[in-house]
Amino acid sequence: MKKQIYSYIFIILNVLIAQEYPPPTDLISIPTAGTLMRGSFSMDMRIQDEGGLITGLSAGITDRFQFGLSYGSPNLIGDDILKWYPRPEAKLKYLVIDESMSMPALAIGLNTQGLGNYLAEDSTGNILERYETKALGLYGAFSKNWETLLGNMGFHSGMNYSFLENSDGDEDMNLFFGLDLEFNPEFSLLMEYNSALNENDKTAETMSINSSGYLNAALRWSFVESLHLELHLNNLLFDDEKVDYFKRELKITYIEFF
Repeated sequence: MKKQIYSYIFIILNVLIAQEYPPPTDLISIPTAGTLMRGSFSMDMRIQDEGGLITGLSAGITDRFQFGLSYGSPNLIGDDILKWYPRPEAKLKYLVIDESMSMPALAIGLNTQGLGNYLAEDSTGNILERYETKALGLYGAFSKNWETLLGNMGFHSGMNYSFLENSDGDEDMNLFFGLDLEFNPEFSLLMEYNSALNENDKTAETMSINSSGYLNAALRWSFVESLHLELHLNNLLFDDEKVDYFKRELKITYIEFF
């Protein structure tokens, strides 16, 4: 009987040790081509300025396809009237092409979760129905990784179309780029640039708080294998005629297997 118990414990320990935890599939606000592994899930919590909070849950349905939902409030913490986002938002991603030595990986996806306040209309009553920072909408993302002396370095780029948030008159496609660089197994530097081409025309231009796009930076601390803590510095290219600060956020991500 004892031998059977020891055998079961040995098998369980081997399974746990053999599991590889998938890396986060996003940088700060833009996606990579990475997806969650089959049988894994991620829970994340983004703490925004003005007491905002967005929580999300995603699952790896296969090694190529993941599905998730998110919901939150732009002012959950504070003493103002509590506001909620109008609906839960969806996040889907499918890995079309695997990365090779010479070619990047390609993923296509959908992300309807924007950031900041949800603006139903402007001060004159014009319908907007968009987030302060628009959601990606439909997108395609490329990722290529290299090994450096410090660790992994990844370069990411893509294009997106915010089809749900064009009531502000700007229906342009958008481009984004990003970089992640490991210093050691625990710390990584994240950089990304969202060109905001869908916020530089008509009503969208008057509302935009960025100057020539969104430049974001972050430090990611993976202090245990399945838990990541990130400090975000967003909108470093802010329009100083509209705001006099950049945004500071925290994000916590937990990844585990079912």
